[in-house]
Amino acid sequence: MLIPSIDLLGGKIVQLVQGEKLRLRFDDFEYWIEKFAPYPLVQLIDLDAAMRQGDNSTLVAQISRRLRCQVGGGVRSIERARQLLDSGAQRVIVGSALFSDAGGPGEINVEFAEDLAAAVGAERVVAGIDTKNGAIAVKGWKANVPLTPDEAIPVLEPYAGGFLYTHVDGEGLMQGFPFAVAERLRKLTMRRLVVAGGIRGRREVDALDAIGVDAVVGMAIYTEALAV
Repeated sequence: MLIPSIDLLGGKIVQLVQGEKLRLRFDDFEYWIEKFAPYPLVQLIDLDAAMRQGDNSTLVAQISRRLRCQVGGGVRSIERARQLLDSGAQRVIVGSALFSDAGGPGEINVEFAEDLAAAVGAERVVAGIDTKNGAIAVKGWKANVPLTPDEAIPVLEPYAGGFLYTHVDGEGLMQGFPFAVAERLRKLTMRRLVVAGGIRGRREVDALDAIGVDAVVGMAIYTEALAV
């Protein structure tokens, strides 16, 4: 399944390259909301919240009320997860909080994952497993923890309804997602698996769908390389 993405930064829809370099910026929200309305799921990320430089909460709530969204960016507490769900999000994406506040380097914060799943329902939690240079990236992709997806996914399996794997090294480059990685990750979990990072066309989306993996697409949509 193709999942269009909306990334928010400074009150605009943006597309970044590898999470850093601004490539595209839009403020025609109505156009994109109407464009994505037919899709069963849209991914909505508050980059300002993820980078700890403010937030776009009003926009997130407005979009979540009109589109079926899984929402992420700066979800560091049960309270924040509940706020997003109450404002219309279908699911919340939780990343850094599963790792950066753990007991020590390289540890997974199982206690937080368990508490969050108990509070909002595991089926409404998407564990964000983003990698940069092979290690899990946290804090808006500005830092890494010494863990791999292969280590993290089995531990978090009981506490999430799905996993979002973002290949940061390819994000925004439209050079293709590493299909072998998707195949490997698919074997690690029975939960829903969504991947992102570099996806460039419909054929790639279809190939991922054939192995049971959903594809988040941003740059290819906004540059019209992939029609929606």
